[in-house]
Order: sequence, then C-alpha cells, then structure tokens
Amino acid sequence: MSTTVIAIDPVTRLEGHLKVEVRVEDGKVADAWVTGGMFRGFETILRGRDPRDASQIVERICGVCPVAHATASSMALEDLCGLQVPHNGRIARNLMLAGNYLQSNILHFYHLAGQDYFQGPETVPFIPRYPHPDLRLTPSQNALAVDEYIEALEVRQICHQLVAIFGGRMPHLQGVLTGGAAQIPDKETILEYAARMKKVRAFVEDRYLPLVYTIAGQYPELFDMAHGYRNALCVGVFPLAEPKKLYYSSGVYVDGRDEPFDGSRILEDVRYSWYEPAPSGMPVSRSQSIPDVNKKDAYSFVKAPTYAGHRVEVGPLARMWINDKPLSPHGRAFFEETFKVRAETFRGIGEDRAFSVMGRNVARVEEVYQMLGMIDLWLQELQPGEQTFIRPEVPEEGEGIAFTEAPRGALCHYIRVKNHLIDDYAVVAATMWNCASRDDKGRRGAVEESLIGVPVPYEDSPVNVGRVIRAYDP
Repeated sequence: MSTTVIAIDPVTRLEGHLKVEVRVEDGKVADAWVTGGMFRGFETILRGRDPRDASQIVERICGVCPVAHATASSMALEDLCGLQVPHNGRIARNLMLAGNYLQSNILHFYHLAGQDYFQGPETVPFIPRYPHPDLRLTPSQNALAVDEYIEALEVRQICHQLVAIFGGRMPHLQGVLTGGAAQIPDKETILEYAARMKKVRAFVEDRYLPLVYTIAGQYPELFDMAHGYRNALCVGVFPLAEPKKLYYSSGVYVDGRDEPFDGSRILEDVRYSWYEPAPSGMPVSRSQSIPDVNKKDAYSFVKAPTYAGHRVEVGPLARMWINDKPLSPHGRAFFEETFKVRAETFRGIGEDRAFSVMGRNVARVEEVYQMLGMIDLWLQELQPGEQTFIRPEVPEEGEGIAFTEAPRGALCHYIRVKNHLIDDYAVVAATMWNCASRDDKGRRGAVEESLIGVPVPYEDSPVNVGRVIRAYDP
C-alpha cells in the first residue's frame, strides 16, 4: 500500500486563508485536515462598543457577504430590543441580500470554482496550474467559458450596484441598520433596480445555467464524489409578508430524516482549535474565543460547531435540499437526459447526486434561478415613499440572538448588552460549519469528511481535492 501526505497551502481561488492536508493511500484520500489560519477576533473588537455600531463593524468579517453579517447583527439587536422591522424595511433588506447572493454565487462559479473545469489563456490569473488539470470541455465550449468569465465581471459589478441602490455602497454597505433599512425607496429607485436586474436575469438564463450543466455533463462522475455526512442545516432567510414565513424555511436534515430547527441545539467544540480549552458543547451564548496557538493537537482557528450532536453542512445545497425548491428547465432537462431521472424539484435528483461535488455547484446555480422570481415579487411589494426604519431604543442590559443565511450558509449572531454597551458578542459564520476542525469526539468537519475517498491519481496534481473544497465556496 502506497501512502503519501499532500499539503495545499494556501488553497487558492477562495475568499480568505485556508490550508488542507490530505493523507493519500493507493490513490485515494484516506484522511484530511482543513486549517483556517487566520484569527479574526471580532468578538474581542466589539466588546465595550455601542451596540448600534455592531452591524457596521461585523460587515468586515467578509468582503464577499457583508450584507448577511449586517443583517444578522441588526436582527440580534432587534431581538434584544423587541423591535419589529417595517414592511418596507423587510423588503429593502431582502433586495439588498438577494443582490449579494447573485454576486457571490456568480463570483464562485466563474472566478473561483469554475477554473477547475475550463482553461484560460497562458497568463495570470489562469496560471500557474497543475500539470494534470483534467480539463474536458471541447475547444468551443472552453472558449465560451472564458468569454463568460470576462462577462461575469461586469455582471458582478451590476449585482454590487443592486445592493448599493438601497445600501449606499458595496462592499460594506451602510443601508442595513437595527430597525430596518436606511433609504426610503421612490419609484425611480425601484425602476433602477429592475432595469439592472434585466441584465442579470439574461446572463443567468442564457449563460450561467447552460454553462454549469454543460460542465456537469462532461464530469458526470462528480455527482458520485464527496458525499460527506449527507446532513444539512438551514436556519432560514428572506422573510415574507406573512408573519414568521421565510422563502427558505429553517430546517435540519440528519441521518435521512427531516427535523425542525432549534437554535438552542447549536453547540461549539474547540478541542482541535487554537483556543483556550473549554467544556465540550458550549452554547453560542457562552462561547469563548481566547487564542492559544501552542495548544496541543490543535490545527485551526476554525471551531467545530455541531447541531444536536451532528456534524452538518450548510449553504445552497442545504437550503435547496431542505426546502426542496423547483428545478429550472435547464436542470429538469439535464437530469432526465443524463441520468434518466424525472426531477421536478431538487430532491428529485436523489440524495447521492445532490450531496456531491457537482451537486453543490448545481444547487448554487439553481438557487440563483430561484432568486430571479423572488426579486420580481419583492419589487412589486415595495411601497414608494413608505417608511423602512424604526429607531431602536437599546435597553441598559439584555441579550439577543439571530439566525439568517449568508450565501455560503447558516449564520448566527449573538449579543449581550450591559450598561448600554456590548458586554459579549459571538458569531457562528457559514464557513465555520463547512471548514470546521474535528469536534471533541474526533469527528471530522464537513469538508474534511467529504474529502475521504476522493481520487488523487497524481500526487503532483490534487485537482479533485481543490474541486471538493471550492464546491463549498469557503
């Protein structure tokens, strides 16, 4: 039996700092360790500050998805204050977050993960590349993909503009506040958003969807790779007009069964993380983030969140699977032609195909397709001139918690206030779920588990390892 250890440091074409080390036995991954090498420390930064400042500060956690962090932080303080966002504020927030979803998912496919499947010109950022890149598109298909790569840059700019229309700017918008949204929309603002959306819609329907399924057709075996735990978590996002109704409802899928979501069942382990030791299964409200880089056996700054004792994955796949959203016409045609499966909704493609490298890429583009219809609905619901904001009255003390979904998955923000200032703050970010270290029982994180069994035919070219990681969009 041949055994070798391969380290990829850094893992490129993702947002942030990540290292992976895999042990390969007889051409397949036998074990994996995913390392988040950056200590962010936002919980420490926030202590002692005015609670109303938190939503602006936490946006800097991620330059790709600041809207979700601003929203979650505002919701946590609204929970503390007992505040209900106005109807127009709810819709304005949805439109900002939806624009961010579009930009983030298009970025993922064209400028990060997509280059695992098509080859650009012999210049940066397309080189250097592995010596055995396993590229299968025909010359004409590849040329089309490269053209769309360039076009996607412009479309992403338009998506940023969609956020900035209501948020003031992007990245790091100013329009999401505790109590709602900053800008009261007028007819011209709504029409401007709708006009820009026409360009994004055309790109998604005529470029993005067809190319994803063209690539999927060239790599059908990637629907049978990187199944992981097959457990999924969605905390819910995009509130609708009906009280307590969300477009993506919360839910959990574990061990082949559906369960309702209960936020109190989210716990954190840190045995293998670079933080001072803590009891197993700490709730978010009691979590600590005191770094200890010399801790024995630790290998990452990413903690190990669990849900009811389960390791789960989050993101577009989890949202689409738990909510079983309809497939696009492109998706229905592809699965019927390629796999002889009549799938009207996402679950129709089957658990094994969904929980896979290509299944995660498909879920992301299908989610973008879903966004198109919801944005049209929210633009129609928006009332020009109506209030979007209620001023919060922050109590002297209290605590609040909120759950929403960033493009990459489940997001939780917790805040505790004393003497009108932040006494404690905690964040469970999306990538913490997917790129987590082992938990206190030694169970791998979601990405680590998905890497087990992945083929590595060339030690100097671990292409499939990168494909698995980037499919999660960490």
